[in-house]
Amino acid sequence: MALSALRVGVSMACGSVVAVARPAFTLEAGDESPDTDRHRDDLLAIIAEIEAEESLDAATLDGILRRHPRDGCGFFSRAELIAGFRRHALEAGDEVREDAFVRRVVMRPVRSQSGVTPVTILTRPFPCPGRCIFCPNDVRMPKSYLSAEPGAQRAALNRFDAYRQTWSRLEAYRAIGHPTEKIELIVLGGTWSFYPEAYQVGFLAGCFRALNDFGAGIDRRSEAKGVDPGALPAFVDGSKETSGVYNRLLKGWEGARDLADESAGWDELEALQRANEQSRCRSVGLSLETRPDYVTPKEVLRLRRLGATKVQLGVQSLQDEVLRRNQRGHDVAASRRAVALLRAAGFKLQLHWMPNLLGSTPEADRADFEKLFADADFRPDELKLYPCSLIESAELMQHYERGEWRPYNHAELLEVVSEALAAAPHWVRLSRVIRDISSDDIVAGNGLTNFREIAEAELARQGRAPREIRWREVRGEVVDAKELEMRSTRYDTSTGLEIFFEFVDDRDRLAAFLRLSLPGERDVPTPEEVAGAALIREVHVYGGAVDLGQRREGTAQHRGLGRALIEAAAELARAKGYARLAVISAVGTRPYYRKLGFEDGPLYQHRSLV
Repeated sequence: MALSALRVGVSMACGSVVAVARPAFTLEAGDESPDTDRHRDDLLAIIAEIEAEESLDAATLDGILRRHPRDGCGFFSRAELIAGFRRHALEAGDEVREDAFVRRVVMRPVRSQSGVTPVTILTRPFPCPGRCIFCPNDVRMPKSYLSAEPGAQRAALNRFDAYRQTWSRLEAYRAIGHPTEKIELIVLGGTWSFYPEAYQVGFLAGCFRALNDFGAGIDRRSEAKGVDPGALPAFVDGSKETSGVYNRLLKGWEGARDLADESAGWDELEALQRANEQSRCRSVGLSLETRPDYVTPKEVLRLRRLGATKVQLGVQSLQDEVLRRNQRGHDVAASRRAVALLRAAGFKLQLHWMPNLLGSTPEADRADFEKLFADADFRPDELKLYPCSLIESAELMQHYERGEWRPYNHAELLEVVSEALAAAPHWVRLSRVIRDISSDDIVAGNGLTNFREIAEAELARQGRAPREIRWREVRGEVVDAKELEMRSTRYDTSTGLEIFFEFVDDRDRLAAFLRLSLPGERDVPTPEEVAGAALIREVHVYGGAVDLGQRREGTAQHRGLGRALIEAAAELARAKGYARLAVISAVGTRPYYRKLGFEDGPLYQHRSLV
């Protein structure tokens, strides 16, 4: 089905029902720039009432919107209010007033309440080295992604072009009031390490060019090219097709072969990264995803040169027989090696783990989850928990129809997920529980995307609660830095000793943390530049994201917590006999570390401890 194909939908217009045609790929609110000129008077009246309110809650704001209906029958969106304010009410340079207004009406603040604003983009459809039976075969998407997922729809609308995706996402965030100065770039799509190097470099060059341009108010989206997967088939019947169908269908597609338009050289990327150090829109983190069997010492260095600070790694299971039956293509030993190589190089580790795979059971999955943290070879920093879903285009359909696999029922899945939430240690972040797959795409099994909330409610019913990072984040809550206590936790890993420093209040709410690796006498290949050095792998300060150089009363950011954590790490490393402290800094955080006495190396920043 081509991207221009239309589906029939229903729209409510002032009480009447009208049939409308809508595109197969649709935009989120905020992805289109509102037309504010036509409603100037109404918007100014709303803005005046909002600014006149000493304290604005949701009910008061709703009342204001009802008094000034859009076209006499609808409500103005938050994006329209913010756009109208910026165009018709804001005086040039009055950033304080803009910040105050936006904070009053901002939509979905959770997106930036972890301290940074995430921008997720997808690579283009491309052959995959894996043959996993649970993986969907939506050929219009990079492997394992579905066209109905919001991020996938945005990628397709932007023709999978890195520049267009990044710039458009930043525009959408700004329209709904989120800060756009501290950005975590999250690149998803298939196996990153399997794409040609020139495409990898070119894709990230597009991302950094978009960050720099957006910060400077430059829009070059009309110059971008990208690819249109509309010529590819929309449906693969997993009950009939055999393994490898995704790659076979892509084989004849010109878009999978010709990557010249999206390639670049290292010099170009590095120049854009240097410019990003001073941009108004900086990359403070870069996450890439790959497979354990594609992590080698050489690949680790390439990931670092690209600017990556976090690697998402699909281990899926710690049972060799389960991996074999699901045709994962690697064993548990490969996952152990990959984790060790990445940790030794300082990367933050986000593992993907899938219960309910072919050959597993609820009991085996609970034991498998415990092993993730009991075994020092794993112990990830973050985890995505993805129970297996049956997708019609996946080869798993054949096993389902033969009765060899079944989805866990609600009670079984609830027990696995709730016990995982309860068992996760306080130094790990469960970034996601349940993948956001449309129920229309799921043939059998759980279709509830709010399963995390259901599992948390079950724990509350039992008088228990999670301890993991996401549960404890202060997010947008007020914190008093004077009442925070610094704690530290030590645990062994496959590369040495790990120290987790954290600032918490008397309710154990987490305001900031740091991860310090102290390498031991382990036979793990390590980048020569950081061999023998204590290594800071992550510094994170919570609270709503604050623009660079700004302070906001009551937030944890910009209160010196990060500096205090770094000094504590340096003091401990020095006491342990380390002569150097290195940090795997993101491109946009290099200036911050220079101010703290770190000097630039080829791939890391360093500070002497002697």
